[in-house]
Amino acid sequence: MKTIPAQEIKRRGIAAVDDLLATGDVHIIKNNQPQYVVLSQVRYQELMEAHEEAYIARVLASLEDVKAGRVRRFASAQELMDALELEDVD
Repeated sequence: MKTIPAQEIKRRGIAAVDDLLATGDVHIIKNNQPQYVVLSQVRYQELMEAHEEAYIARVLASLEDVKAGRVRRFASAQELMDALELEDVD
């Protein structure tokens, strides 16, 4: 990932980021630490779509676990906590 100091953006404006953005995501460095990441709109949309797909896959996998009986149900939060404590002991 390309980097650019925040000072360079102050000096040159957003054009400094545009030049680097053409080759990928850009870290903005402030106080010698990466502080921000700038993405193109296309890259941002790709990440959001991938996030949505992963979310749907997790929900579908959870539903399959329920259908297959791989889910334990608890009557209360305390019952769940007790079961988790027992698992830690084992």
